[in-house]
Amino acid sequence: MAGFAYVWLLLGIAALGLGLVQVVEVASQATQRARERELLFIGQQFRQAFESYQQASPDPKARELPQSLDALLADRRTGQLRRHLRRIYVDPMTGKAEWGLVRAGAFVAGVHSLSNQRPIKQDNFEPDDAALAGKQRYAQWVFGVPVLAAAASAVAPGASAVQLSR
Repeated sequence: MAGFAYVWLLLGIAALGLGLVQVVEVASQATQRARERELLFIGQQFRQAFESYQQASPDPKARELPQSLDALLADRRTGQLRRHLRRIYVDPMTGKAEWGLVRAGAFVAGVHSLSNQRPIKQDNFEPDDAALAGKQRYAQWVFGVPVLAAAASAVAPGASAVQLSR
């Protein structure tokens, strides 16, 4: 009888272990989903900052882009200080305030996460984020201004006007 009790105890411990693995996996996915939502919010903040920067151009037809993210924090092109972005946010996927920059020549047209992790969310994005559908890595989630598509399509085949950088 003691041998059977021991076997049942081992089976019970194994079942408990499997249950705990499931709980940890569900908690991990919930955390990743929360970080994804935060990344989408921060991306929206960056997108709005780039749009605001363009709209505040001294020459409205120029639709200038900033040369760095710091220009979004303190824009003095008109003689008055204007803040298009409150701060450089921490990337929730990497835990660092470092972003990949999407460059259009010498200018910054957008940002992206530096995380190579696979996103959970693959579809059902808001209209502004529709281009994120089906991306395989968070680093492919680009947040910027629509000029990106125009700049990329205006370039000769094989060349690149828009460059992703670290």
